[in-house]
Parts: sequence; structure tokens; C-alpha cells
Amino acid sequence: HYAVVREMLAEETILAYVEPGVTVHGMDIGKWLAKQRKPEVWATLSDGQRERLEAIGVTPHTAELEAPAKPATVAMSAFEKGAAALAQYKAREGSVTVPRAHVERLEDGTEVKLGVFLSNSKSRRTKLTAEKLAALASLGLEWAAS
Repeated sequence: HYAVVREMLAEETILAYVEPGVTVHGMDIGKWLAKQRKPEVWATLSDGQRERLEAIGVTPHTAELEAPAKPATVAMSAFEKGAAALAQYKAREGSVTVPRAHVERLEDGTEVKLGVFLSNSKSRRTKLTAEKLAALASLGLEWAAS
């Protein structure tokens, strides 16, 4: 596997193009290369193996590259997303009368089936907490205030 990767790189193949599934003579070179670059596998290689790989430009992936850090955000509940979608819709349309089939896209790209959310919330209002009913009432839903 190493010899094939070395030859590929000598022919100016870009390392990024050698992904799992790239085969040469029936050998999955991409899969082998991806495995060698894993930090836990890299640590088990002998010094000589690491030196040979580094000589042809192969280096281990860092934890940051494999799993990019996601911004620390608190996930919103389905209810919170629905309420946010309703607030956004009301701000734009000036009304809380929403067609049942309407889908509202939040700023983060999340899509909320707002019409369905409102229909379900209204039919299940006896099961909603006082806080949730108050939140919906503050947005202008009369049925939530009673």
C-alpha cells in the first residue's frame, strides 16, 4: 500500500484525492491511507514507518480536523423552535393566522412546519404548561390566553 501511495504522489497526485474507495490493483489505497492518518493508528506505527510516510507528505489528522469544533449553542426544543418560527412569521406578516401547510425557515436554517405546530398546539392545549401557553398568548394567539 505504501509503495503505491508513494508512486501516486511521485506522479503529482494530490493527497486529498486519495480517499477511501480509490483502488489500485484491487487494493483500496484510500482506505489504507485514511487508516494510517488516524491519530490512534499513527501512534502505533514505528518511527521508521512514520518517517517514510512523512517523507512523502502523509501526516496524521489532528482531532480538530476530524471533528471540527461546533459552537457551543443550546439546542432549542421543538416548542421553542415553533414559538420562534411564529414570532418570526408574525414580525414579517403582521398576523398569527398561518396556513396549515406553511413551513417557516429560521435564521439557523431549521425548517419548522409552523401550520402543523400551531394546529397540534391548539388541539393539545390542555396538556401545555402554563409557561408555554403564556408564550403563545404573548405572541397573539387568543386560544392560548383563555
